[in-house]
Amino acid sequence: MSEDDLAALCARAMRRLSEAELPLLHEHGLSMWQYVALTALARAPAHSQLELAQAIRYDKTRLIGLLDELETAGLVARERDPGDRRARLVSLTAAGAERHAAAQRAIRAMETERLASLTPAERALLRSALATLAGAVAP
Repeated sequence: MSEDDLAALCARAMRRLSEAELPLLHEHGLSMWQYVALTALARAPAHSQLELAQAIRYDKTRLIGLLDELETAGLVARERDPGDRRARLVSLTAAGAERHAAAQRAIRAMETERLASLTPAERALLRSALATLAGAVAP
């Protein structure tokens, strides 16, 4: 019997984690993409909407609607870039930072519960390995 391909294992794990995350995000009034955008902005403000779209790998034409929703909810602010009037700087508001942090705490608690069978060292190794595979810096 052969082992499952890594992509197949990751896809199944991703589906299970996404299914567990969605209700948590909804409890905090967020969609998955809204949470992804807030997470990127929690790391650093975006120097442009295009930069944010590229950072989260989201269609730049659809990002405007997503940002409109977040801005209407008071979670992000968009300002004209003084150096480039065509660009808009995007940043979290205080309410956005609070909502993101609350959602992230709920997600981390769920992850801790789901990974309870792993030792803390194994959890750290898993997170580090996945970050490497994803091409990101481990948090």
